[in-house]
Amino acid sequence: MAVLEERPSIRVRFPPSPTGHFHLGSARTALFNWFFARHHKGQFVLRIEDTDTERSEQKYEIELIESLKWLGLDWDEGPDWQLVNRKWQTSSRGDFGPYRQSERTHIYKKYLEKLLDEKKAYYCYCAKEELEAERQAMIIEGLPPKYSGHCRNLAKPPALKTPQLIRFKTSETQVEFRDLIRGRVVFDAGLFGDIVIARNLESPLYNFSVVVDDYEMKITHVIRGEEHLSNTPKQILLERALGFPEPLYAHLPLILAPDRSKLSKRFSEAHFLQYREQGYLPEAMINFLALLGWHPAGDQEIFSIDELIEKFNLKRAQKAGAVFNREKLDWLNGEYLKKLSAAEIAERLKPFLKTKKISVSQKFLKKVVMVERERMKTLGDFLRLGGFFFELPDYQPHLLTWKNNPSSKIKEVLEKAAENLNNLPVKNFARDKLAFALSELIDENDRGTVLWPLRVAVSGQAASPDPLEIIEILGKEETVRRIKIAINKIGLAL
Repeated sequence: MAVLEERPSIRVRFPPSPTGHFHLGSARTALFNWFFARHHKGQFVLRIEDTDTERSEQKYEIELIESLKWLGLDWDEGPDWQLVNRKWQTSSRGDFGPYRQSERTHIYKKYLEKLLDEKKAYYCYCAKEELEAERQAMIIEGLPPKYSGHCRNLAKPPALKTPQLIRFKTSETQVEFRDLIRGRVVFDAGLFGDIVIARNLESPLYNFSVVVDDYEMKITHVIRGEEHLSNTPKQILLERALGFPEPLYAHLPLILAPDRSKLSKRFSEAHFLQYREQGYLPEAMINFLALLGWHPAGDQEIFSIDELIEKFNLKRAQKAGAVFNREKLDWLNGEYLKKLSAAEIAERLKPFLKTKKISVSQKFLKKVVMVERERMKTLGDFLRLGGFFFELPDYQPHLLTWKNNPSSKIKEVLEKAAENLNNLPVKNFARDKLAFALSELIDENDRGTVLWPLRVAVSGQAASPDPLEIIEILGKEETVRRIKIAINKIGLAL
């Protein structure tokens, strides 16, 4: 492992395919690469692997770019492009976008021709139907299904046939490499058959194009998910055939459900930006993702980004699956919320309020935040818990009833409370003054008889903050208006 610390000019890449939603596992892989690069003062390269033209869509590329930017994962080089109104445009400010494989076809063609010229690759003329029949025959015989090599040593192209694919002459040998997380790994390449590396000179496939890109971009370390482990020996054989230096490999553990089963598609394939939509903080998400498959020395669980960069070391990455724990994510997010001031939380809430078309002053918003922040685990909780501050929800009259008090009693109490509060000057609408204004009414009855229906009247809910805190924030006019609505509800129920 000493080699890891001594290699100069660390360069890693994150190469997502825009063929589906950017998800949790992709975010974790991007983060580990970014941490590794920043820890070693190296370079983090973003490369979009969009050679699958049938399935690649720009909306998925935009989604993954937005996800990386939300997390604050910046990349260090790329073409001069910037994202404007969800479209890529030439940048005049020195900004750069990601590399795209679709723009590098001429580079792949050069190396495909090299392998063909050196007889290390060949054109395959077998039709899909022939290949499938061959595959089924091998399965019936109990053999591992692989290409038979029918076109490998053809002296000349078959008559009346056109090339279907380009195949790499895969050596029947053992491929051994040292994974930086898993240690020694050995594969029997004889089980692969001659792998397909391109449809034609203009259409390279994954295992080939990624090898060329990693070489051209001088990638020193490939850090990716465990699901790519079986691709590694194929890529190493291609690197050797092309005379490329082999990068160091590290394969991260799978992310598992709490019961250690495979994470359901609902989580593994859901788009990552849902966490932003649900009100999770990017700082909390980074902290949470960092602990999915990696752990520092000691018991510390909450880290700043600078601390994570300083402490990150692949030696402490785990081999076993990493368990996704929503409760831990909620807890972490709550802890990060506690570190923010009311003004900072209010600022971060603006997109949520805008979505609901809620327009209030910053002063009013900060007051609501001060009351609700202790109950919030995410920013998304804010409107669920405190939405009544902005709009009184509808509620049933029976909710106003305290214990066995008759409706007539509740109506009488609310009318007296409204009168007392209406007589209080606006400047005195502070909690202590409000308590004094209602003290005589409470003495004549009891706290529950007065404060319970008052709580429901101003919030429309059975569970809410102290009604006096709510009244202080709502102010005189809105409070009296809401109490009158409650009195009307009681009146209709009588």
